[in-house]
Amino acid sequence: MIKVISNSTPIISLSIMKSLDLLLESFEVIIPREVYNEVVIYSNEGISGKLELENAVKRGSIIIYDIEDTYFVDKTYGHFHRGELEVIVAAKELKNLFVLIDERSCRRFAEDLMLKTIGTIGILKMAKLNGEIKEVRPLLDKLIARKIRISEKLYLDTLKELNEL
Repeated sequence: MIKVISNSTPIISLSIMKSLDLLLESFEVIIPREVYNEVVIYSNEGISGKLELENAVKRGSIIIYDIEDTYFVDKTYGHFHRGELEVIVAAKELKNLFVLIDERSCRRFAEDLMLKTIGTIGILKMAKLNGEIKEVRPLLDKLIARKIRISEKLYLDTLKELNEL
């Protein structure tokens, strides 16, 4: 199974859609400690993803990784969130090419560092193509209704690509 290092936004988004299993069935998921802290420790009660992530870690479906290169994170913090930076550092330290990040600027940074990126929508596309879900549109609409930002172009391009327009 392919390993992926995940940021918090995809976990939260997949949890909102009640679709975290799509990720867990397709990948071995690793998260840096800061991502766990952002979703479980620092967040308010009832936030999407908190309970799902906590339970996935308890079951061993998601593994927490403590990065070693905190200097890079401290030095680069401010350009990106700490969790995003720890995802990139974890991928480099674990010699893992795949990162799950939704934020466009952070994806570009990861790609500049020779990492392969996928996002929440990429997970949904894979699931549809593999026959795990029938439609992506209702899931994207659910995210938009919950104020998860998806550009109109990405939304329309995704639906067009999957013949859902």
